[in-house]
Amino acid sequence: MEIDHPVHTSLRARCVHQLRLFFVALQFFTRIPIPRWVGFDERWLQHASRYFPAVGIVVALVCALVYLLGSLFWNQSVAVLLSMSAGIYLTGAFHEDGFADTCDGFGGGMTEERVLEIMTDSRIGAYGAIGIGMMLALKWVVLSSMPSPAVVAALLIVHPFSRLAAISLVWRMNYVKANGKAKPIGQQMSNGEFCIASATALLPMVLFSLTGWMPWEAIAAGVLLAAIVSLWLARMFQRRIGGYTGDCLGAVQQAAEVACYLGILAALAY
Repeated sequence: MEIDHPVHTSLRARCVHQLRLFFVALQFFTRIPIPRWVGFDERWLQHASRYFPAVGIVVALVCALVYLLGSLFWNQSVAVLLSMSAGIYLTGAFHEDGFADTCDGFGGGMTEERVLEIMTDSRIGAYGAIGIGMMLALKWVVLSSMPSPAVVAALLIVHPFSRLAAISLVWRMNYVKANGKAKPIGQQMSNGEFCIASATALLPMVLFSLTGWMPWEAIAAGVLLAAIVSLWLARMFQRRIGGYTGDCLGAVQQAAEVACYLGILAALAY
């Protein structure tokens, strides 16, 4: 009878735990069902954020597939709109809702307490409605203006990177609400965990750059613009409320996503 070596058993256990963390992140940020064996422990959410960009790759693959299928039957604009709709459905509008709440809170609140109070309100106000409408319209126009192959590459590059931008707040800032859906995620993020997330977000960039599918100048322009927007938002959050909330993470993800698309389109046009 063959007996597993303790080293092999330990390695297998670590691999299974990492896979479990990925599935926990996938369950938290999307509607995708996960295997029953994964289970759930709120403490796992503290370490699942390392796989947030990996979840972005999954979302991007679905969006890219819907775009490619849609482009077989309709024009570019319709295919892009179908792709966006698939992404919104897949994530339950999780990030878009955070973006709208952040627009309402920081647009209508003058004090820290009032900002947080408005963001907690489930109703959407004028700032949120206008903000989410403008953001989605801009995303649709920018993607519709790209060459078809570039749309697929942009989706697979930008979705994971925009999620890396969002969890950079978890890595460097404090969660400011006493309670909240994102509080378990915001408890801690080590440098090693952020490196794992960064490597995941970097992988599609390297792949598309080396294959020539997306010029490295376009990738660099998108990353630079998204980083600037994310840094500006992070500084505003720190100044206005002393840290971030779950809605702030959604706002950064959405803002970084559209900013990255804008940078890529500008470089491609140039």
